[in-house]
Amino acid sequence: MMTPLRPKRVLLMYISQVSGHRQGAIAIQKSLKTLSPDCIVKSLNGFSYTYPLMEKIINTAYLGVIKRAPQIWEFLYDNPKVIKASERIKESIHKSSHKKLKPLFDEFKPDVVICTQAFPCGMVADYKVDKNLPIKVIGVLTDFAPHLYWLHKGVDYYIVPSEDAKKRYMNEGVKEAQIKIFGIPIGMKFAEPLDRTAVARKLRLDLDVPIVLVMGGGQGLGPMKDAVQSLVKLKRPLQIIVIAGTNRRLVKWLKKIQSQSTPKIIIYEYVHNVDELMEVSTVMISKPGGMTTSECLAKGLPMVIVNPIPGQEEHNSQFLIKSGIAIRVDDKKQIGQAIDTLLNDPAKLQLMRQAALKCGRPMAAENIAWLALSC
Repeated sequence: MMTPLRPKRVLLMYISQVSGHRQGAIAIQKSLKTLSPDCIVKSLNGFSYTYPLMEKIINTAYLGVIKRAPQIWEFLYDNPKVIKASERIKESIHKSSHKKLKPLFDEFKPDVVICTQAFPCGMVADYKVDKNLPIKVIGVLTDFAPHLYWLHKGVDYYIVPSEDAKKRYMNEGVKEAQIKIFGIPIGMKFAEPLDRTAVARKLRLDLDVPIVLVMGGGQGLGPMKDAVQSLVKLKRPLQIIVIAGTNRRLVKWLKKIQSQSTPKIIIYEYVHNVDELMEVSTVMISKPGGMTTSECLAKGLPMVIVNPIPGQEEHNSQFLIKSGIAIRVDDKKQIGQAIDTLLNDPAKLQLMRQAALKCGRPMAAENIAWLALSC
């Protein structure tokens, strides 16, 4: 008989309202409450809570760099020299955050703090060590690239997505017992089997005609317009599902071409049934964000990655291609041709599906919750 879990006070910290970090935190929170209904959970944006002005400045700067000079982000991302050079700045920021963290910790009194992004993880780990707090700190990676900004003395456990990530941290001196290969936390509904025929009927889709899902994260970023333009030129039966997120300009453009397109185009903005859409899709075109990627793995959905940005997307792409889950297209004009080639090769698509399912870890959120409630 399983030992009942003792109710705990768990603080979840992420950054950015529209992000995979927040989605991961939400998935863990739901699992915590399912496993231990009496568990008290507080979830907040760690960056906004401590440095609201800095968050706005950095978010604006990040988007500007990604759009105009992505090579700069490539240089900064997981660069040991940059990390070493910025160590004093990082320590100073951590120390200055203590004044903000004190009332939060004094009032909420968490037993466990789970962070789905490296910045709040570092802050909390430093605060724990400085104040000698008897709390557990769990760092949860939401990308397939185990970068060095995560590493802090006060972190008790690291949740990583793969064996390669585990080896990387062990090489950096992290003890094996501290590293758990649970995967990236996604909604538990992605672990539940669905009736494809029933879902297709509900969504008014024809399973005899290929279905291409086009996504760009919650903000509808990436070459989504290029993907649709390339797909509508194909001379074959096709159904195109586009999830535009908060990208209103993309929605407006899609509605203009929807009536003129021979392939059926279905437009969604922000949706809550991504699991159903992935279940019935044949292949997906998307940015290789950690959350979206993990959902694809859970559903066995092959991916086509288009021109990933340097940094985490590039690292995620390398993992997906190496694992046989995705193909990469760097010329946006060739997206349609790449999709056409894949659809003409059912055997390859099947191998990609099997590879995705093999790497999928749909129970990650529940396993993280178990760890938090039992440690």
